[in-house]
Amino acid sequence: MADPLITDPIDTTGPRAATVPLTFAGAGAKLLGVLHVPAGPGPHPVVILLHGFPGNERNFDLAHAARRAGYATLVFHYRGSWGMGGSWSWTHVLEDSAAAVAAMRDPGTVAAHRLAPDRLAVIGHSLGGFAALMTAAADPAVVAAGSVAGFDFGAVAALCRADPALGASYVEAWRDELLPLTGTSAEALFAEMEKAGAAWSLAGQAARLAGRPVLLIGTGRDPVTPAPLHHRPLVEAYEAQPGLRLEHHLFDTDHALADHRVALARTVIGFLDRHLHATS
Repeated sequence: MADPLITDPIDTTGPRAATVPLTFAGAGAKLLGVLHVPAGPGPHPVVILLHGFPGNERNFDLAHAARRAGYATLVFHYRGSWGMGGSWSWTHVLEDSAAAVAAMRDPGTVAAHRLAPDRLAVIGHSLGGFAALMTAAADPAVVAAGSVAGFDFGAVAALCRADPALGASYVEAWRDELLPLTGTSAEALFAEMEKAGAAWSLAGQAARLAGRPVLLIGTGRDPVTPAPLHHRPLVEAYEAQPGLRLEHHLFDTDHALADHRVALARTVIGFLDRHLHATS
């Protein structure tokens, strides 16, 4: 098979690859995404890539690599961010992630872009990793899920309850990320996390993910989602869950995986190939 990181599959006898702006309805605003459609007749398995907070890294390199490997890949912004209507909140991110899944199952979208919605995975980075696991846990029809340097809000909330100074440090850090976002504040985001508490524990989603493949990628030089808090406990919880088919890696890299982008793409595509069974 051609290497999707270096080879463009071009078949002039069938449908060509395309990059398609796609609007869909979120729970509170119209959302805009970019759908990367592979070449060929399909139907193409679907991957939804969920970005982090506030969305400086959107992982378009992964989207293009996944398309070359045969996956229709959606990247989009949540409401209240980067010009989208509505207000930003962690809850809205979860709602909009579920709306993106629904949009990829819409019969008109499926027909127009030759999609296979029964072979759909959700993969996210940082906040998006949290949203990917939570979305899959809430939707048994999502075939596979992946988290890259995922942020475990439940674990952080528990630590902050015991250490108010730690909570204040999160508020200060989040305040510096608000420029692309509307309708929120660092204090409001912290209060939302604190209120959700254990309901947003990623380890607590293990039973709801049982029976499906899950990819966890941790980052070893990462002050944003340090592996001892955000990766290793999750690996232990998922390994202990009967039926959960876990693949996990710890890369010696920073939060953006700046020097591991090729390794990241190969790992993600290998995971997809094993579990979405691309044939297009």
